[in-house]
Amino acid sequence: MSEAADRPATTRRTLLCGAAVLAAGGATLGVAGCSSSGGSGAGGSTDAQSTAKATPVTVGAVADVPVGGGKVYRDQKIVVTQPTAGQYKSFSATCTHAGCLVDQVANNVIQCPCHGSRFNITDGSVADGPAPTPLPEYQVTVTNGAFQVTT
Repeated sequence: MSEAADRPATTRRTLLCGAAVLAAGGATLGVAGCSSSGGSGAGGSTDAQSTAKATPVTVGAVADVPVGGGKVYRDQKIVVTQPTAGQYKSFSATCTHAGCLVDQVANNVIQCPCHGSRFNITDGSVADGPAPTPLPEYQVTVTNGAFQVTT
């Protein structure tokens, strides 16, 4: 038997993963597809994590959110808007550009102070960049005059 037959074959995946580790200066680097396990788990989540239900969080009073505007709840990292009378929307208050917290809602947009990104109050879509993606939307309900947001 030849010497080459005794060694495991170098695959494209092995080569690319090795190059990724070298590029990172030998540091551990999470590269998709570099795992040697055959599992198909998503990011190491467990069944308990994936089946856990989110609990609604009370963030503030309905009276605090004007029609055509909104309010940023910094502690909870949530923004609630009211695009039209009685229609409430809730989004993550973390800008999708650099992770800064948005700071205000004015002129029908949610505003980020760091680099000028603006998001529509109706659907969280990017109205003005550099943010690459919309703000994640959360479920919002009104209970006893207060917002209940499920993230």
